[in-house]
Amino acid sequence: MVLTEYGHLELNDRPMPSPAAGEVLIRVAACGICGSDVHGYDGTSGRRIPPIVMGHEAAGTVASLGPGADRFKPGDRVTFDSTVSCGACAFCARGEINLCDRREVVGVSCGEYRRDGAFAEYIAVPERIVYPIPDHLSFAEAAMLEPASVAVHAVAVSELSGGETALVVGSGMIGLLTMQAAFAGGCSKVFVADIDASRLEMARSLGASEVIPYSGPALVQESLRLTGGVGVDVAFEAVGRNETLNVAIDATRKGGTITLIGNVTPEVKVPLQKVVSRELRLQGTAASAGEYPQAIALMSAGRMQVKPLITEVAQLADGPRWFDRLHAREPHLMKVVLVPSNEAAG
Repeated sequence: MVLTEYGHLELNDRPMPSPAAGEVLIRVAACGICGSDVHGYDGTSGRRIPPIVMGHEAAGTVASLGPGADRFKPGDRVTFDSTVSCGACAFCARGEINLCDRREVVGVSCGEYRRDGAFAEYIAVPERIVYPIPDHLSFAEAAMLEPASVAVHAVAVSELSGGETALVVGSGMIGLLTMQAAFAGGCSKVFVADIDASRLEMARSLGASEVIPYSGPALVQESLRLTGGVGVDVAFEAVGRNETLNVAIDATRKGGTITLIGNVTPEVKVPLQKVVSRELRLQGTAASAGEYPQAIALMSAGRMQVKPLITEVAQLADGPRWFDRLHAREPHLMKVVLVPSNEAAG
């Protein structure tokens, strides 16, 4: 499925990819539509320059191996990271693969590179970013490991010590996964705030300590009420707008941490004096940095539930229609997973 121009997707036949040295050819069984794909679809992100095959949240089976690739065998059930790091720069040497100097992202085309993604029957990726998945995880669930790893990374960089009270601002896909990752990371209470009642109900069903159906000052007041006037220890901002960042700051206690995950707007205004005088830590987080094994373990143990977040599993041929519906912000749509006709999502 090719983005041939902004707002237009086509199903095209292409030659079978051939795995290069150190690569694995994967027969795609399921690929989720990410919010960044939807922003790429209309051109607002600037990171899906047509023509491009999008899709980076995927799972499938090993079809063949390139020279030197020996960790897997044909038929193995696998998923893969969306980040393709060089493995040689100083950041990679420190394990900060998400900050790699030559980082590329599967399914992205920008001014610097073009790398086709997984809205296709086959994709070849470096073996070093491929991970085995357990048999009891469906392919549709395994396709959620990419956003799950983002949530796990956001919690990791927040440096929790255990017992914290947290606030997640925004109960979209990443917000709901971050809520679960925060509990797994040691938080004793996690509040979730949004103005979408259906998403808050989902948060409640997944274990939120409290849901807050407010925005702005009312959200801050409720957060303070729930913490005895102190504020939360850590706030996860999963939207990326001026107003949501500011309420996250105001809802956090002195000396607390605000971890910035959402970035739907390129710039926001920061209340500098509040941050400085209250000694707050603003922590950015980008993608993930090797947290796939942790995400797989949490999902396998049922500590991160993703099946309730999957709204629909649809055929790849229906992908253009689902992109239109997601772009139109149709209510009650969370995650749509596309399945090439050669596989089931089970």
